[in-house]
Amino acid sequence: MEIGKAMVGQQEIVEATLTAMLAGGHVLLEGVPGLGKTLLVKTLSQVLELPFQRIQFTPDLMPSDITGTDVL
Repeated sequence: MEIGKAMVGQQEIVEATLTAMLAGGHVLLEGVPGLGKTLLVKTLSQVLELPFQRIQFTPDLMPSDITGTDVL
């Protein structure tokens, strides 16, 4: 598996992320810097030929920053 080559030792998170995506769900990856979260998503997007966008969460992030519309 191409993803396994990039994400060594992270088989469980790769499988869980793929399962959620294929089931039509959403995935929120949380963790300290350096765990490979961005690498995982970039690799998945390349393998599945999907566009890649990254959102950097900050304390002042609002739902409208993600959705583009106001959420009541």
